[in-house]
Amino acid sequence: MLNVLFFVSTVLIWGTTWIAISMQVGPVPVLASIFYRFATAGVVFMAVLFCSRKMTIPSLRQHRFIFMQALCLFSINFIFFYNSASYISSGLISVIFSLATIYNAVNARLFFGDRITGRALVAGLLGVAGLVLLFGPDLLVDLNVNTLKGIAFAALGTLFFSFGNMVSRRNSAAGVSPVTANAWGMLYGAAILLVLIVVTGTPVVAPPDGRYLAAMLYLAVVGSVIGFTTYLMLVARVGSSQAAYATVLFPIVALALSSVFEGYRWTFHGVCGLVLTLLGNVVMFSGRGPGRPRLAAVPRGRRGSGAA
Repeated sequence: MLNVLFFVSTVLIWGTTWIAISMQVGPVPVLASIFYRFATAGVVFMAVLFCSRKMTIPSLRQHRFIFMQALCLFSINFIFFYNSASYISSGLISVIFSLATIYNAVNARLFFGDRITGRALVAGLLGVAGLVLLFGPDLLVDLNVNTLKGIAFAALGTLFFSFGNMVSRRNSAAGVSPVTANAWGMLYGAAILLVLIVVTGTPVVAPPDGRYLAAMLYLAVVGSVIGFTTYLMLVARVGSSQAAYATVLFPIVALALSSVFEGYRWTFHGVCGLVLTLLGNVVMFSGRGPGRPRLAAVPRGRRGSGAA
């Protein structure tokens, strides 16, 4: 039952964050927007842990891997996602992000030795076919460089998200709870972004209006503090590949909101592409429901050894 709660919460929260991200794109530079998000999230997270007397300080060894998690989950991946939102709709970004299921299967093989099944290969082909239907017709009619940029940024953001899943899986196996890793990781992410702001000379623009501020607070508290915690708790309980099953429903929520707020227009080939992409995710986990607990497997002799 707890796994189901984590699953549903993750779907609803992350299905709505994409439209909030699009509301932050424009008046404030990307690096500054993401810095605001994770600086706020990190401070809120630490305050909650301190007040509840649950704040712990990991060892220096574990901080290295928490820093790696921050690079992948709380900084670099969002730099790509926010830039992608400048070129394509938030709903389409969520569809590309749903391919995290495939990324996770491949990376789990590379880092943990998990077997890639025939189901994973079929799911990958369905996912790619779905993306071709979603984006192909527009690109064939009008080869839009901006659309290609948006797709590439979203794909890279998803890749780094998957890398972060692998580091989180390693951290959980080494005894670092997702809550602890997230709290410290978000502060590390904010520090990384601040360094990038200074190095690149990016101007730090104040939030321009209430709409932007509301979106930022939603992303920081609900999308980051609560959303990442429920998702990584799911990763710790059922494994990275099974947790990514939640992405099956992200695009439905995100595209519905995109239709209302961004004027996304549904076409026949677009609907077919979405169905194929989601079907790829369903095939990936057919016969293994999201609520079925299964501990993430770590090869013998490597538990807590710094694998991944």
